[in-house]
Amino acid sequence: MTELRRTLNLARPDDVYNAIVDAHKDLNDAECRDFDARLILLLANHIGDESVIREALQAAAR
Repeated sequence: MTELRRTLNLARPDDVYNAIVDAHKDLNDAECRDFDARLILLLANHIGDESVIREALQAAAR
């Protein structure tokens, strides 16, 4: 079983954050929600470990 990585794992986190913000540019609220849902499902599939995904859900809910 793998644990959720909580230490920084991005070489350029500000660039990634800005890319996510920019991807929402010109989207209305419904389009933002749809985009976020698709992105979350793509990343969850990439992670591929249900226990890690559930741990991330719990961490995000705190």
